[in-house]
Amino acid sequence: MAKSSSERSRSRLVAASPVYYGWVILAVGSIGGVMTSPGQTYVFSAFINHFIEDLGLSRSLVSTLYTVGTLTASLVLPFVGRQFDRHGARLMITLISLLLGLACMYMGFVSNALMLGIGFFLLRQLGQGSLSLVSKNVINLWWVRRRGVVMGISGVFAALLGGLFPYLVNSLNSHYSWRITYALLGALVLLVMLPTGWIFTRDRPEDHGLLPDDAAAPGEGEGAGLGEPLESNWTLAQALRCSAFWLITSGLASMSMLTTGLTFHLFSIFEDSGLSASSAASVFVPIAITTALVQLVSGLLIGRVPAHVLLALALALEALILIMAPFLNSLSMAYGFGVCMGMQGGLEMLVASVVYANYFGRRHLGSISGLAYTLLVASSALGPMPIGVARDLMGGYATVLTGFAALPLVLAVACLFFCRPPGAPEGGTLGTNPEAL
Repeated sequence: MAKSSSERSRSRLVAASPVYYGWVILAVGSIGGVMTSPGQTYVFSAFINHFIEDLGLSRSLVSTLYTVGTLTASLVLPFVGRQFDRHGARLMITLISLLLGLACMYMGFVSNALMLGIGFFLLRQLGQGSLSLVSKNVINLWWVRRRGVVMGISGVFAALLGGLFPYLVNSLNSHYSWRITYALLGALVLLVMLPTGWIFTRDRPEDHGLLPDDAAAPGEGEGAGLGEPLESNWTLAQALRCSAFWLITSGLASMSMLTTGLTFHLFSIFEDSGLSASSAASVFVPIAITTALVQLVSGLLIGRVPAHVLLALALALEALILIMAPFLNSLSMAYGFGVCMGMQGGLEMLVASVVYANYFGRRHLGSISGLAYTLLVASSALGPMPIGVARDLMGGYATVLTGFAALPLVLAVACLFFCRPPGAPEGGTLGTNPEAL
């Protein structure tokens, strides 16, 4: 429900903005996506060997701690989603940014396995889980018809800057201790994301007398600005009875699990193939560039190509990179692998960013995406441990990675043929699905 005129006047920033404020929200959410990096596996991968050597832990134990920490962290996300619906994006982004910065600082004091497990829990819950969830959702609140395009733009920004983090961390670790590197990451979050979130984040456009997509502006079509944007709003209970929710979530969860496991051990995989740690770090550059380009292109396509088709393509690419990973015997092959990994990641991230809002509406988006992200983060917890244990037992990664490749192939076929965009839920809000607009 839109607020009264007296309430709207409280946001002078929105009123003074020379452009539709959704563009400012897009910038805030994109910066938030970059600032999730300390809790993402691609950054952890640059620290894993340091944890093993400095703390005297085995790869299997570190992988297990990561699994337990991530799995436990996922259980908090339904609560985060409900609080997003209840208290809004501004409070949640600010609070999560503060806690994430402090969690990075904490990592500098880790001295044993228990403390490391707690650190994994904090960074995964706050970075990969909570900040990622609220940063994407706040953009979804301000955009409906152009959602795919703006999420593609956000993905370009996040992929290019986020992709530099492994290289940055590896360079910092070479000049300073890994503990100082974590302190610097924490300072970055506190100095950049904390003030950005508090100063510039605003909640739903309706709260400020606006509509998503700047619908009141000329050229938006007949009747623009005369009511709510056309979309189907599902409750969480209704979404849970929809087969599309489970097929989409299963596909995204499998990629979350396998990509996390692969990225977690990427530096070790490269070393087993005779490639250096600096080579592994450098591969994140083509990954970032390709991810950015694919997110932009897929953002333009998402209104024309059904999301489940793009999801099936991402799953097929997931199988390909798992098969490629153990056989990288040259830097050129490694860069080719990075391009394929970037294509897969770009498609996966774009679909994950828009599909729940597109299919199920904005009204209960926090609750629905909160549960979905719980399953995705929980799945990501299951990837590193079996791959790490298999490496310790078998002395290599080839068997476990090629065996896991069968899972995304099966899900690709299921998503391609059995997943369709739902209409309005029974007894729910009628409207036109934004993916069809």
